[in-house]
Amino acid sequence: MDYKNAGVDIEAGYRSVELMKKHIQGTMRPEVLTGIGGFSGAFSLESFQHMEKPTLVSGTDGVGTKLKLAFLLDRHDTVGIDCVAMCVNDIACAGGEPLFFLDYIACGKNYPEKIAAIVSGVAEGCKQAGAALIGGETAEMPGFYPEDEYDLAGFAVGIVDQKELITGEAVKPGDVLVGMASSGVHSNGFSLVRKVFPMKEEYLNTYFDSLGTTLGEALLAPTKIYVKALKAVKQAGVTIKGCSHITGGGFYENIPRMLPEGVRAVVVKDSYPVPPIFRMLAEEGRIEEHMMYNTYNMGMGMMLAVEATQVDKTMEAIREAGETPYVVGRIEAGEKGVEIC
Repeated sequence: MDYKNAGVDIEAGYRSVELMKKHIQGTMRPEVLTGIGGFSGAFSLESFQHMEKPTLVSGTDGVGTKLKLAFLLDRHDTVGIDCVAMCVNDIACAGGEPLFFLDYIACGKNYPEKIAAIVSGVAEGCKQAGAALIGGETAEMPGFYPEDEYDLAGFAVGIVDQKELITGEAVKPGDVLVGMASSGVHSNGFSLVRKVFPMKEEYLNTYFDSLGTTLGEALLAPTKIYVKALKAVKQAGVTIKGCSHITGGGFYENIPRMLPEGVRAVVVKDSYPVPPIFRMLAEEGRIEEHMMYNTYNMGMGMMLAVEATQVDKTMEAIREAGETPYVVGRIEAGEKGVEIC
């Protein structure tokens, strides 16, 4: 008896690491002090000494049951982007610059090419965020996961000068809400998605005119990474007073997280186009509107609160960074919460 007979192929693990290296290398930053394959990753903070109070910010998350669609369609090169996005968007939401990322892949059986495809997506997400992929772990766990399934999670660390932290404390009546368009469902609410749509390869590969693509492609569209857009707004001289990453819990849970007591956010539904995937989801699942806005991003992946005088500058910076902005509402005095009208 040996480890391979018990279900863990050490040689496959070595091959996975070799296949990953070409993807990982493209994410490196000059601050990275260690190579690939060590026990830990080292990152120098020397270049951030200009900050008055350098402050580390961190985020961790996974992809969730969206992975079930990746299994069904045998498509593994984009879920890594989702994993990175869910972590670095939270860091950017606090005003931070993502510095480095680590991933964790747990699988029933290590198929090196599949693991490399997953990591290629992680590396692409890191490139989009400007973060270095400095480490990770692939755990082969036979008997715990089915052979053809895996889980994917990640952890990111960023930095911000304490005085530039986005806390939402300064949000006040009269401020304007500017939203950035999402790419679709992103990585939240897929347990409901999987109840609404038949989880069969043939159906997921069906082309729908309303979507302009197959259902599977629409659902697997990777989560937008807003790091560069938020950085562009900051570099344009705009003070972002509040920032909300619209993830699980949709508008009703996430927008209040950037609000102080005594103010409420008013979002105008018709101020931007809701992507067709959400309309299809609501119709097929007979999901009421409040539940849709309480579960999904409904086409808005990131929401900012800025001074009315800085709206034009904010919109221009977001467009120049390659994202699509909309003025979606305002801040009013009242009980802390969200009104969608």
